[in-house]
Amino acid sequence: GATGWAGSALARHIAHTDDIELVSAVSRTHAGGILGNVLGEPRLTGPIFATAGEALELPCDVYFDYTKPDVAKSNVLTALNHGANVVVGTSGLSDADYAGIAAEAEERGRAVLAVGNFALTAVLLMKFAEMAARLIPQWEIIDYASDAKRDAPSGTVRELATRLSRIRESALTVPLEETQGVAETRGARMGGSQVHSVRLPSFVISAEVVFGMTDQRLSIRHDSGSSAEPYVDGALLAIRKVGSFVGLRRGLDSVLDL
Repeated sequence: GATGWAGSALARHIAHTDDIELVSAVSRTHAGGILGNVLGEPRLTGPIFATAGEALELPCDVYFDYTKPDVAKSNVLTALNHGANVVVGTSGLSDADYAGIAAEAEERGRAVLAVGNFALTAVLLMKFAEMAARLIPQWEIIDYASDAKRDAPSGTVRELATRLSRIRESALTVPLEETQGVAETRGARMGGSQVHSVRLPSFVISAEVVFGMTDQRLSIRHDSGSSAEPYVDGALLAIRKVGSFVGLRRGLDSVLDL
């Protein structure tokens, strides 16, 4: 929500923009209050509501979802029904969820931009990994996050696996069904990639894709720190760009000239 770790940083930066106005916010904890009073930023005068449905009763051009995977899809569909374009910053939605969202966005003539990670280094990870996958047929993905993160893998890694699947499936020298020992240690198969999720203290969000060829290996990795600041510029860019198309796009680079 707007008072959480990432949402509050974004809200404070919106307060200092000339072209974006935050008209309402969602926070169950602070419902009934004014966002600026909660965040100590007098420029934010929008009211706080307990649910997205209530907040969307105030007309807006863009709905930005920073919530949880169990409510995010419903929130997105509600926003589309209210005529808003949507930026999704919530992780944990499946490809099936996005298929339904894409259909609704097309029907409504609205846009949904789903971004697993707004940090520039994460955007570059995706692009570089796609380049490598066209040349190297074998890779595996490692997903790192805090021990408190419930969804696995992260939105960053879900997006990465989906994008690599459009290029090809990662080749397996030994098929999974022929694994000797504990097959689960080989990770989960997602969109043709082997994915391994690590949940430990000291991590925030990190993602690594390792490509391998005979006698050579390439690792591409994104690491984020404890601050939400790396995500703000990308989130603002997403808000400004989401009205430039119709339907669903995944990844911040889908609206960038990279």
